Amino acid sequence: PPGFAHSPPARAVSDLRTTRQLVSILGALLRPDAGKVVIDGADIATLGEAGLAALRARSVGFVFQSFNLLEALTARDNVLFPAHLAPGGVRAAGGRADALLDRLGLTARAAALPATLSGGEKQRVAIARALINQPKLVIADEPTGNLDSRSGQDVLMVLHDIARDEGRSVLIVTHDRRVEDVSDRILWLEDGRLRDRKLDMHEWVRDPVCNMAVDSWTSEIFLDHGDRRLHFCSKRCRERFEVDPERYLSHLATHRTALERRTP
Repeated sequence: PPGFAHSPPARAVSDLRTTRQLVSILGALLRPDAGKVVIDGADIATLGEAGLAALRARSVGFVFQSFNLLEALTARDNVLFPAHLAPGGVRAAGGRADALLDRLGLTARAAALPATLSGGEKQRVAIARALINQPKLVIADEPTGNLDSRSGQDVLMVLHDIARDEGRSVLIVTHDRRVEDVSDRILWLEDGRLRDRKLDMHEWVRDPVCNMAVDSWTSEIFLDHGDRRLHFCSKRCRERFEVDPERYLSHLATHRTALERRTP
């Protein structure tokens, strides 16, 4: 995202409740046990509960997989809800809410209750709500997870346009591979560490048994077979290969990316 400096891989969290912990820290919902996390100039470890709440209201917008709309409020009132916590309140934010609904194609649905909205409409309302206080950072947690493919693509393009046109940092936590097509930077968690696809030395190859992608630069499970080095996702796959190598070598003929020539 714009404004995030490139840095070496860092220890992100200590166990595999990783994604939720990391997102909660980046969104100022949790403080880190150690280290320093600075959001909009503020070190969140030094802030009390009131300070964290003020920082979230001012600088962070959230988009959730399950939308988290208030069922008793109209689409417009859902968008306006975070403005109660911002300077100027709802009255000052009314024009922004109408502009956001218009931009997201929801003007005709402004008075609709969430129960009458489609999944795509609900997520666009949630995006408008995340933007109402003009945050510098938008965190979208699996924003396409509950949407069909077309609605999911629409939501990804909206988030892309927000980053491009408004200069906001948009952090998307997702398993949706389509995000790669619209992202400036791709990070992933592996063994508790954040890795950067553009900075890390890596080469993706295929496990000849299960066809899973394996990073040949970090893989510790491999087998030298003739002049080839084959990488495996697990010891079990390597053992299966050793039982009947010819079966899987013929499979490799149709997956040339699975091979890595041995370095002399």
